[in-house]
Amino acid sequence: MNMSALIIDILLWGSLIGVAALAWMQDRKVMTTALRKGTMDFVYIVPRIALGVIGSGFIAAIIPSHVIVGGLGPDTGWLGVATAVIAGAATPGGPVIGFSIGAVAMKSGGGAPQVVAYVVAWALFAFQRLILWEIPFMPARFVWFRAAVSLPFPFLAAAIAMLIGKP
Repeated sequence: MNMSALIIDILLWGSLIGVAALAWMQDRKVMTTALRKGTMDFVYIVPRIALGVIGSGFIAAIIPSHVIVGGLGPDTGWLGVATAVIAGAATPGGPVIGFSIGAVAMKSGGGAPQVVAYVVAWALFAFQRLILWEIPFMPARFVWFRAAVSLPFPFLAAAIAMLIGKP
């Protein structure tokens, strides 16, 4: 295990213990309710995460790496970033899908800036989320304004990834 993963694990476990202690001190019933709800969320979400991770391995094995490298490879530059932004915005589904596809791209030889741009674009612009969730709950004018204001971020993230270098 590398040092950054260990630090993240310690922070996550420390946060969990801290929040549990606060719930316990507030009221024993709060602690019991939180533990029950958290356990149900865990039981509900973990199989989906496992399916996504295993599925990403299958997708990585099925998609020829030259397809990924040709469109999102480290040598595709800004055209690859633009392709990644469009692909990210067009990708439907939740985090299990978006992050799994990003993992597949990395495993298959995708460039870090291109994959960063894909994930950021997916997080900000997934078309189906804009249409099915944002527009019904907020005025369409605001949603399109938010999307327009957010447009530079995948490109900015890719530029920063290019400056930093390979992870």
